[in-house]
Amino acid sequence: MEGASAAAGKDLREVRAFAPASVANVAVGFDLLGYAVQGVGDTVTVRRIDAPQVRIVAIRGAAVDLPMDAASNTAGAALIALRQALALPFGFEIEIDKGIPLSSGMGGSAASCVAALVAANALLDVPLSREQLYLYSLEGEAVASGSRHGDNLGPMFLGGLVLSTLDRLVPVPVPAAWHSLLVHPDAQLETRRARAALQGAYELREFVAQSTNLALVLAGCHAGDAGMVRAGLADVLVEPRRAPLIGGFDAAKQAALGAGAMGASISGAGPSVFAWYENRDAALAAAPKVQVAFAAAGFESQSWVTPLNSPGASLL
Repeated sequence: MEGASAAAGKDLREVRAFAPASVANVAVGFDLLGYAVQGVGDTVTVRRIDAPQVRIVAIRGAAVDLPMDAASNTAGAALIALRQALALPFGFEIEIDKGIPLSSGMGGSAASCVAALVAANALLDVPLSREQLYLYSLEGEAVASGSRHGDNLGPMFLGGLVLSTLDRLVPVPVPAAWHSLLVHPDAQLETRRARAALQGAYELREFVAQSTNLALVLAGCHAGDAGMVRAGLADVLVEPRRAPLIGGFDAAKQAALGAGAMGASISGAGPSVFAWYENRDAALAAAPKVQVAFAAAGFESQSWVTPLNSPGASLL
């Protein structure tokens, strides 16, 4: 059960929650695999109201206007799904404080959705598990991307590296020493445009190669075998079709690999780039090299170095 008890839930009227950014796809697990990123995320305040509806009253920190209509907003759509499924006699009022850059490939739309559900859950008379909340978050994700997929959502709920199917969340263990470098260039790539780039024919050999790489990465994580992960952490299916949409990507990826990364690729739909390292010092040393590569392409950037087992969403 979520942290708030049923008795406490009857007394609470307002709760705030934070959900971290995430790296989705992780090169080999398109729409399935993702991990939480510490140090950046969205905060959502949810109030329990008597009116049987969901309404958004404020969105702050976004560079562009986001939908205030609840059904058109990821956080609002998720709480609408929650209300309807539980037949709640009360409603919710939402305030969203964005901390994740929009269209960055860092799970910004998912973070608002997850934070809203975690906060609203603390206001329920009988709180749900994170796995139960996940099912409602898929409805919010569909508003943003046009499809129900959980590669951002799962790790935001549970923290760490998570394999997320449509009906379950599977945590994937990783060694505590392994760290992620995430670099976000000052550019945007809209999720729907990035997904449109994937239309077209694929060859069977591409699917076999990608399945092989996913198996190597998952097995390597479970075994703590960096060599196995190095052999598999490469995207032969999606990255070749999206890379042309990201200025400076090839140079940034090569800079990450040249600095000793186990692998590097596009974070989510892009344009952010991630890389895995066997320890924090290696990731920290690589960060400026990747940023220099983006700078050479004309993009300023931000970077974050975090453990691959970073925490998920939390109540504030």
